[in-house]
Amino acid sequence: MNGYKKRLTRSVSLLQAATAVTVFSGAGISTESGLSDFRSPGGVWDRYRIVTYQEFLASAEARKEYWRMKHALFGELREAKPNRAHRALAALERSGRLQHLITQNIDGLHQEAGNSPERIVELHGTNRKALCLDCGKGWPIEQIDAILETVEFDPRCDACEGPVKPATVSFGQAMPETEMLRAYAQAAGCDLLLMLGSSLQVEPAASIPRLAHQEGANLIFVNRTETPQDHLATVLFREDIGQVLQDLVVRLSSGHPGRS
Repeated sequence: MNGYKKRLTRSVSLLQAATAVTVFSGAGISTESGLSDFRSPGGVWDRYRIVTYQEFLASAEARKEYWRMKHALFGELREAKPNRAHRALAALERSGRLQHLITQNIDGLHQEAGNSPERIVELHGTNRKALCLDCGKGWPIEQIDAILETVEFDPRCDACEGPVKPATVSFGQAMPETEMLRAYAQAAGCDLLLMLGSSLQVEPAASIPRLAHQEGANLIFVNRTETPQDHLATVLFREDIGQVLQDLVVRLSSGHPGRS
């Protein structure tokens, strides 16, 4: 516990001294909300086959397999609510300390917790809506999910008959250029980056903490498991993300000095 308190104190010092704080969040921040992560035992990729973007485009059977997986996971998404970590980041923004929030997550829980949409970069898109891949028409994801069984898990656009897909980035699909450029600029311009719940195994997103470090930022990592970049962290937590962020926000809001 003493080690934990010392790391909290050090982190408070860094947050108090920082003038440009950026958050980088991964799937681990949402597990407390009941959402599966992807790479842990029992996670999404343990339970379902990965359907690449190229397969989705080329094969009706692949599209059906993909949509069956999404249909099963939408139940989790409907039940999920922002947890302590999401609420703490919203509080950090309200305090004026958080400038930018870059996320690998597609669940929309940062926005639901109260972080400003204009401050959020969703690198991998969002599960909250679906798009026609041909004409770009969009729908709330609930609308598409409700008809999946009636269209044999291969929904088509009612305007052009093009294939419909969640507005997420799949394996083999190009990353969104605008979002990546925004994320790189925010990482390069921050003086403190909080990395929360990412395995840092998926490029190019995994390069974001590394870029922040190269540009002179301090890094605070909060992650249950090791990452390839742990050696870059100024402070490293293995404790629960929600607890760590909640404790940091309480100390900051109470004026707790960042020194013992």
